[in-house]
Amino acid sequence: MKKQRTLLALLLAVMMTVSLLSVCGSSAAAEAPETRTITDVFGREVEIPAKVETCAALGSAARLIVYAGGVDSIVGATQMELRGDPGMPYAYANREHFAACGAVASGGSGNADYAEALVELDPDVVFYQDSDTVAMEDLAQKTGLPVIGVYGDAFNSPYLTQSITLIGDVLGTSEHANAVAEAINGWVKDLNDRTKDIPEADKPTVYPGAVSWSGGHGFTGTYVGYAPLQAINAINLADSLDATDGVEVSMEQILDWDPDIIFLNPGNMNLVNEDYAANGAAIDSLRAVQEGRVYAQVNFNYYWCNMELAIADSYYAGSIIYPEAFADVDFNAKAEEIFNTMIGMDYLKVLDDNGYGFGPITIGA
Repeated sequence: MKKQRTLLALLLAVMMTVSLLSVCGSSAAAEAPETRTITDVFGREVEIPAKVETCAALGSAARLIVYAGGVDSIVGATQMELRGDPGMPYAYANREHFAACGAVASGGSGNADYAEALVELDPDVVFYQDSDTVAMEDLAQKTGLPVIGVYGDAFNSPYLTQSITLIGDVLGTSEHANAVAEAINGWVKDLNDRTKDIPEADKPTVYPGAVSWSGGHGFTGTYVGYAPLQAINAINLADSLDATDGVEVSMEQILDWDPDIIFLNPGNMNLVNEDYAANGAAIDSLRAVQEGRVYAQVNFNYYWCNMELAIADSYYAGSIIYPEAFADVDFNAKAEEIFNTMIGMDYLKVLDDNGYGFGPITIGA
């Protein structure tokens, strides 16, 4: 009898333990957070689902999401990205995915966001690339969706790497995102380290022409503060102008500068050749033209900044301007390293096939 009571007591103890474990387990599950709060790059606190599976991208935020390794999460993007244009490598590399996404904005300089389309798609979060936080708050109010501000203004800007790592945290791709951010910081440092101690007297003068901003420009279209030249501490003759970005200059000004090296955007050579038809003698009189020192700078300003192209431009310009400082760099290999790290594929052939490639340029050809 005593033995039976002992067995009964043991059985009751086991049942109570199992019951307690079950209750504790249920309590833990009930207490698992359904949301969390993140802080975006503008300091805005945004409540998001604890696990984010889908997102929409506005203001070319899709580019940063690709860099962060989160393209599979994108269900909505702009109409420009849905086309998969080769001038936007991140969109071209993922053109099949973008073609299946919903259009949530028009994209481009006259961009309009489609609030109703966002509501219908109902993504877990919306990534918005812009500096207009008022517009972000307004969109969040209209749609009831968490709107996260990101910003990729330049490849050497902390906003870029902060945005990439933030996206990685939100989408659960931090390992990929952190590796890309680290690579970008490494390239920026490498470009600066190779050139920062070169004496100004030893630097050739450079004119970047046919630069695109708000559309294409011809030979006299240049850019103050041109990022690929800034990154390698080059002497950009346009920096002497009273301007802050894109500007048209006179042919007389270019003749007065008479640059040692000229870089032109191969995508705008039709406009350059129109200028050559009207001012061929003047262009031919430039030393850089006579000495065959005219080279490509692939356009990177196409629906915001294509960072991988801008970084590749910097390495190409460095190899031309400072051949000794970049003697150990195989440009083609470096460019493909940049493209594979940031968009997941080789890209030089795509550029060449579309008439955007690197190399010497002959004006008027």
